[in-house]
Amino acid sequence: MLASACVSGAQQDALNPQGPYARKSYELLVPVFWVAVGIFVIVEGLLIWFAIRYRRRRGRPAGVPPQIHGNNRLEIAWTIVPALILAGVAVPTVTTIFDLARRPEGNVLEVNVLAHQWWWEFDYPKEGIVTANELHIPTGRPVVLTLCAVGLGYEQQPTPSTCQPGPPEGAPPAAVGDAVIHSFWVPELAGTQDVIPGMTNTLVIQADRPGRYHGQCKEFCGLAHAYMRFVVVAHEPAEYEAWVRQQQADAAMPKPGTLAAQGMDVFLNGQCIACHAIRGLQDANGNPLTANGGPDLTHFASRECFAGCWLPTDDADALARWLDDPAAVKQGSWMPDYGLTPEEIRALVAYLQSLR
Repeated sequence: MLASACVSGAQQDALNPQGPYARKSYELLVPVFWVAVGIFVIVEGLLIWFAIRYRRRRGRPAGVPPQIHGNNRLEIAWTIVPALILAGVAVPTVTTIFDLARRPEGNVLEVNVLAHQWWWEFDYPKEGIVTANELHIPTGRPVVLTLCAVGLGYEQQPTPSTCQPGPPEGAPPAAVGDAVIHSFWVPELAGTQDVIPGMTNTLVIQADRPGRYHGQCKEFCGLAHAYMRFVVVAHEPAEYEAWVRQQQADAAMPKPGTLAAQGMDVFLNGQCIACHAIRGLQDANGNPLTANGGPDLTHFASRECFAGCWLPTDDADALARWLDDPAAVKQGSWMPDYGLTPEEIRALVAYLQSLR
């Protein structure tokens, strides 16, 4: 386990900060670490020296050796010195805590983050975009994340735009259901922030340069905790604006008579619309689809991964296995097995992989 920390090229490396907020934490960690190393060396060195210096030797009288009781100078010294060390560590620690908690001013991007079991939903309220498992941000711009945890314990899920977890007003306490504590962590961009049912927390991240930064739920949250991953994709500002425009568009309609068109029919006429939404589609009553507990799939094929970033989106076989029996692919998944036929699965795979 210790050797795994020495692997080069690790995707989640807190010692390789790629943004100002991660750098603040790193700049606190390094001096505190070396202070701790110095204390460890001194204390352990003294323990070893005393153990050797005052060990029992042959030829010495048996019994308890002479005892020394009390030394005011030593006792005052080993009280004052640790207090001064703690005070010296506390000052930069408190300063860093307040710096990281301060909300940035100016041109910030606001994103609501909903922690489900076991995947992440990202809502851009001003842009009108909802996506899953991938957080896209521009470089050089602070991103304020509002985090909350939701579950499937009641029908009226909080909308991503409000990010107000908890049951509807007047609902019984049991309606909170299965919402659990998660923790949002992108080691190269920021420290961790707990995501707690019934309350909202905030975290600010920022990337210096374009790239893909891997994240993970850091708080054990159930069976699929290890598979609750996500990725932060940092773009140059112009590239980010192009991504926003692409995501704001409705889903492309498949050509009639194609396998993808058959998949759209399966999606609309089956159980998929009970949990998922695709912008541009309507139910049998002519109402726009709304997501209820499942990811918005409008531009599903434009994403790198699905199922909590556990499976690659461009892998048709993986997607087919997921549609056939989700719980067999990802233990604890809330998505049920609806008994789809092989033909329906092939059609759905073709349709979902056309949603770019």
